Amino acid sequence: MLAYRLPREPSTPRIALWRRLKRLGVAQVVDGLVALPSDRRTREQLEWAAEEVTQGGGFASLWMATPASAADERALRERMTNAVSNDYELVIAAALAANSKDPAARRRTLKQLRRTQNALALRDYFPTPKREEARDAVERLAQTVEVAQ
Repeated sequence: MLAYRLPREPSTPRIALWRRLKRLGVAQVVDGLVALPSDRRTREQLEWAAEEVTQGGGFASLWMATPASAADERALRERMTNAVSNDYELVIAAALAANSKDPAARRRTLKQLRRTQNALALRDYFPTPKREEARDAVERLAQTVEVAQ
């Protein structure tokens, strides 16, 4: 967990931190407290985020924590999974919509969706069925791009 507090002004450090935490896929426990599953990569990322906070004139501390109950753990996992699933849904919809576009637009969309999938994979801590659905939708789009070439 990362506990942090940043001054309201200037807003640039707050925005940069928010973007970093969003890319990591953190679960917002309460204002100024976020959680991630514990592994070497997430710990390092939270250490970098904490450094950003202190450089921005704020306070940050890292904590190793375990939910007090199985229900709390399930709820946290579900929130994180739902957020990623919703983003996978957007990938699926974009891949389907791209099929009606011209070949150049399909190629651009395919490139963008592959980048998006890579970013989502970095914060997909509890893989969902939507991950595979999105992969399949993007691969079907890739096949239409290959046929058009």
